[in-house]
Amino acid sequence: MSQRTERRGIHVDQSDLLCKKGCGYYGNTAWQGLCSKCWREEYQRVRQKQIQDDWALAEKLQREEEAAYASSHGVQTQSHGPFSKFEEKKTNEKTRKVTTVKKFFSPSSRTPPKKETQDSKTPSPSISRHASFDTDQVSKDFVEFLKNLQKPGREIHKQCRAFLVNMSSKKDISAEELSECVQDFYQNMVDRLMTHFKGSSESVEQVMDQVEKYIMTRLYKSVFCPETTDDEKKDLATQKRIRALHWVTIQMLCVSMDEEIPEVSENVVKAITDIIEMDSKRVPRDKLACITRCSKHIFSAIKITKNEPASADDFLPALIYIVLKANPPRLQSNIQYITRFCNPSRLMTGEDGYYFTNLCCAAAFIEKLDAQSLNLSPEEFERYMSGQASPRFNSSEGDWTSSGAASESTSINPVLVQLNQNLELLSSLSSRQERLVEAAHSLQADLLSWTESVKKEVNDILEKYPLEIQTCSVSAIDANNVDNENLPPPLTPQVFAG
Repeated sequence: MSQRTERRGIHVDQSDLLCKKGCGYYGNTAWQGLCSKCWREEYQRVRQKQIQDDWALAEKLQREEEAAYASSHGVQTQSHGPFSKFEEKKTNEKTRKVTTVKKFFSPSSRTPPKKETQDSKTPSPSISRHASFDTDQVSKDFVEFLKNLQKPGREIHKQCRAFLVNMSSKKDISAEELSECVQDFYQNMVDRLMTHFKGSSESVEQVMDQVEKYIMTRLYKSVFCPETTDDEKKDLATQKRIRALHWVTIQMLCVSMDEEIPEVSENVVKAITDIIEMDSKRVPRDKLACITRCSKHIFSAIKITKNEPASADDFLPALIYIVLKANPPRLQSNIQYITRFCNPSRLMTGEDGYYFTNLCCAAAFIEKLDAQSLNLSPEEFERYMSGQASPRFNSSEGDWTSSGAASESTSINPVLVQLNQNLELLSSLSSRQERLVEAAHSLQADLLSWTESVKKEVNDILEKYPLEIQTCSVSAIDANNVDNENLPPPLTPQVFAG
């Protein structure tokens, strides 16, 4: 059995989708295979260790500076009693300068103190810039939703407004720190709802959905694809990569979908539309909903093709194929945006988390796609990537060959077949157009010659039979010279005896 016939398609074990720490939640490639909960714990542990190391370094520098200063000025301090206060003041000033090293490494130096933040008159985003219609509508819907909660609703609205004002002052922090701020706010809000407001899990989830929609709609422009990240660079690289892989066919990926079936083709188009529509949404939950709808259309297409429910092994290759066909705009930015700012509970469990994890796997697979992944030789893969050849499928041998052997194989690639049919149709239409133009010119010449022949014929007849107009005198009926006897009987005058 040949190597190509042994291939069974792309396979990812379901355990690979779970968190690397074994907590049972879905992991994410952006978090090094961890779930959002474990990633935050790991991030905070590393961050705390870095802060401790920075503090230790600052204290060491301070001790060295104080020891050097004391050794150089200790003798003068003892011998000049009247100047002791002056030296003490000078030492205190030097100590304050050294302690600035600690402040530089402390977390509080990155953001203004809480008191200054509250006292500052930094305008909220809705005041500092003109809000769009969507933002205004989301704000109105959020207020209407909170009215049903009465007192807890007012507290939630107050907390959200304060958080937005605080976030508007954070201009130069990294995307990870922005994510940490938002995730901390989510966690604090959940804790308040579960303890202070005594809300059930279902009601807490509903409130958090509205909070996420309100917060992220207002923050979208400042946190989506921020300038402090290389998200835009990754987007361009991914789009370029997908365009270079335009030749990858559904057979190469072993996708269990037959696009010749109208229902399957319709589901494929809907899946492509949903994955493209993801970029137009602002709320992470809405972007996840687009991914979920796309995935469900894929499952439907596979089910129609196989006449049986689709498996997880069928889903991932099909999702990769849909992403390659759609080439979604700003794919990496959207993945990172969902990863950073979505409600973590949605990414850890449920169908939304499962489908999103598979999309992350599909994007990672496309980046690392090579000859072995498609069961091709390195030479074939390079020819296809460079555009020197196009894949053809040999229906008799069930094997992939290069376009140089196209004369020995029958092409059943639907794209290439359709392309050849279109070229033949265009050639036929061009020939028909040429014949039509030629016939139109011939008809125009016939009309001109017919007009000339008619004129010549008329002139010949007029020359042969000239028109002669003869004059004749007609007498009136009641004239005196009229021969009454020659008149016809109805007009013959009758004489009555009087």
